[in-house]
Amino acid sequence: MAVSRRDRARERLIFALDVGSLREAGQLVRTLHGSVGMFKVGKQLFVRTGPRIIEYIRERGGEVFLDLKFHDIPQTVARASVEATRLGVAMFNVHASGSRAMMAETAAQVRRTCRTEKLRRPIMLAVTVLTSLSRDDLHTIGVRRRVKDQVVELALLAEEAGMDGVVASPLEIKPIRAACGPRFTIVTPGIRRGGDTLGDQARVSGPGSAIEMGADYIVVGRPIRDAANPKAEAEDIIDEIAAAMSPVVRL
Repeated sequence: MAVSRRDRARERLIFALDVGSLREAGQLVRTLHGSVGMFKVGKQLFVRTGPRIIEYIRERGGEVFLDLKFHDIPQTVARASVEATRLGVAMFNVHASGSRAMMAETAAQVRRTCRTEKLRRPIMLAVTVLTSLSRDDLHTIGVRRRVKDQVVELALLAEEAGMDGVVASPLEIKPIRAACGPRFTIVTPGIRRGGDTLGDQARVSGPGSAIEMGADYIVVGRPIRDAANPKAEAEDIIDEIAAAMSPVVRL
């Protein structure tokens, strides 16, 4: 059966469950199930609830992006990533700045575990430069490259290490796509619509613009969560994604 353009657009919308309790998260999951393609579980919610929130979402047929941004020695990150895989998440991430060795070990152990335990393999992502950071922020920690150059360098390192893609701001989508090709997955936070406050984001774009630039998935949190009608807001964003999508689906 053919998948409609709008259904394909829905699959590309990830909602950030950036709340502090299972009760709040559960209400949003019940409200938005069917209106978003995936739920992002970050540090605050995971520390508060542990794997229960992942089980809750999956029991209701939802998919999970586990956004814990692992960054440690290679074996520690690889083993944590294997446990995330066993939880059944569809996507997880590590910090690309943790090194090629860390990413390569993670990719190898996850692939091996999926083969031996017959598990679905999640999309493995590397975080490049957080969307809250500017060029000045990078300079204060000793990174002298322009943000775009640092992002592309880390994306190429992630690709070389065997990761499936990266998390990067809308402003770096095109150079990543040019450097890493059409099959490299790009997940883009920092999404704001007209009238939305920036919050702690520094490098942002609208949903349609991010898709037009080449993002595979976009992550939206506050604009949906804080809307008077979160479900209607999500559906409006899906319409914007669908309007921006190329008629040709990248396989």
